[in-house]
Amino acid sequence: MAKTNTTSRFSLYPTQRAIWLLAAGIPVALIIALVVPALWAIGAAWAAGIIGLILFDAMLAIPSRFMTPSPKLPARLYVGTEGQAHFHFTELTKRPPRVSEFKLSANERLEITPNTTWLKNAEDGGPEARFDLSARRRGDGVLRLLWSRWQGPLGLIWMQRQDPINHTTAIVPNTQLVKDTAINFFSRDAAFGQKIQALKGEGSEFDALAEFLPGMDKRAIDWKHSARHNTLLAREYRTERNHNIVFALDSGYLMCADMVDSDNIRLTKLDRAIASALIMSFVSLKMGDRVGIFGFDKSPNVYSPPVSGTSLFAGLQNETSKIDYSNEETNYTFGLSFLAQKLRRRSLVVVFTDFVDTTQSELMLETVARLLKRHIVIFVAFKNQPLTELSETEPKETVDISRAVIAKGLLSERELVLTKLARMGVDVIDVDPDTLSTDLVNTYLALKRKGAI
Repeated sequence: MAKTNTTSRFSLYPTQRAIWLLAAGIPVALIIALVVPALWAIGAAWAAGIIGLILFDAMLAIPSRFMTPSPKLPARLYVGTEGQAHFHFTELTKRPPRVSEFKLSANERLEITPNTTWLKNAEDGGPEARFDLSARRRGDGVLRLLWSRWQGPLGLIWMQRQDPINHTTAIVPNTQLVKDTAINFFSRDAAFGQKIQALKGEGSEFDALAEFLPGMDKRAIDWKHSARHNTLLAREYRTERNHNIVFALDSGYLMCADMVDSDNIRLTKLDRAIASALIMSFVSLKMGDRVGIFGFDKSPNVYSPPVSGTSLFAGLQNETSKIDYSNEETNYTFGLSFLAQKLRRRSLVVVFTDFVDTTQSELMLETVARLLKRHIVIFVAFKNQPLTELSETEPKETVDISRAVIAKGLLSERELVLTKLARMGVDVIDVDPDTLSTDLVNTYLALKRKGAI
């Protein structure tokens, strides 16, 4: 358990009960002063008695030093998941306060529920304050301050303590989910890369000639060598490896918008793109390919050259953690041109981005067309769920009709851009967040089987 290492602040103030008791004596004192002026001191005595009780309650209350928290806080959280912050009060085992409240503050990357909590018994029997932490965005989640307040035995005084926590919790992509999903993909496609015979049209490298056996694909028979050796020979193939795969992640303002999936998990498009990129990265590294990461918004901000081997997967995860959220508009010309200069050999470039209309996407189309001259491109976009809902909602008022028409127009323009990309030879993935990872890995495996990369 970590101890707070900065100075705490202490204050006290009356409770609502004490204020009401003081206020109740005012009309009584006024009436007595008007009716029997000589007895005006009764009102003053009432106020003095209540103040005395408040001071007496403060003396009986638990001293501030007994409310020193001993925090147990998570060092890391996966984005989109939850954790807990525990604050133990070991000095209160024998004398817990009658009424207590606690509140914890954090930066915008962490959501804390409930906002206010009370003392509970921990598993070891001691009292603790417990908060649920929800990691909403990647980066450093900072737990800043813990406010503690408790009442005296008479309930007339609040004693309050403010403890700086200043604890940083690293919020990273959910690598456990990434690995589990990727391993499932790999196990389902384990036969790929171990097949002796490749179907017609598959792009595998020739390995050797072997005697044709029943069950082999007849299209793999090498008739020229069979005639020369007077026996049926078939070609054996091995999977092509060491291909370059680079994930180009747009971190502009459109990609930083939140999306809600079927499980009601709210994450930004960028976080979902990173999770899908990591899943495909794990599969690609397992299959012997080289994987790199590139992040850009108005300019390039992160570039990690392609590396090979699953042992370097953690390094790729760290690189994606450097791609921060941005409020800038994406500059496709600068970003993708920079990437094209960095790639010295033919590569598979997976572009994660978002756009609204054809005007915004003109420069993107031109830059992607230049990439296609040398590389293979997969273009990943997220379906615009709000626009789809607006266009499909039954109108009840005139304004609903206007919204539906505008939404339908924007969706039509978006579909036009995706159609242009497909005609250029780009593999377009336009899906909901629930199926993005599956569709992306399947597209990659399909390209690998065809020998496109």
